[in-house]
Amino acid sequence: MSLLVLAKGFTLTLSMIMPIGTQNSMLINQGISQNHHKMTAALFVLYDALLISMGVLGGSILLSHNPMLFNLLTWGGILFLTVYGSLSMKSAIVKSKNTTDTVLKKKSAKIVFLTSLAVTFLNPHAYIDTVMVIGSVGGQYADEGKIYFLVGCIFGSLTWFTCLALGAAKLSKQLSKPKVKMIIDIIIALVMWLVAWSLFNTWLTR
Repeated sequence: MSLLVLAKGFTLTLSMIMPIGTQNSMLINQGISQNHHKMTAALFVLYDALLISMGVLGGSILLSHNPMLFNLLTWGGILFLTVYGSLSMKSAIVKSKNTTDTVLKKKSAKIVFLTSLAVTFLNPHAYIDTVMVIGSVGGQYADEGKIYFLVGCIFGSLTWFTCLALGAAKLSKQLSKPKVKMIIDIIIALVMWLVAWSLFNTWLTR
């Protein structure tokens, strides 16, 4: 029974974090440039562990019953995602004008750390996926069951972000070519804007 609960946490977490989003987009870019990508992956695992634990321990109820907090997170997320998408599109436009191989600019560990905080905690979808969805499922278990569920969730997050970071780094030569990187930046920009639009529609219908 305990292994089934662990597996449920593992698979549920994978299903929530595998679709491309702000964390995955940032980690792909860090992996391509081989710029603190392992640190970024570790930070995302830590953030997920904190958010999922908060949800399992009752944070999902707090978030769903606090309109002011929800509105603050939503509009902060819309603003951040719009800017993040615009920067990605700007990067794509610059690369389209320069088709020769270029050296990717490295960001300091401090900038990477601050950006990782922003893409996680300024994104309402992170709270919906981890705190509300995963947290509400985990909240159904008692005592030992919650522990196994949390372990499964954390292992799922660890597995995905590690594979994504190392995979992007291994394919960095192919993915860092200007034309390929330009396409990736355009996709990331469109995804960020789509998520921002979905947040706006969610706010309108709430």
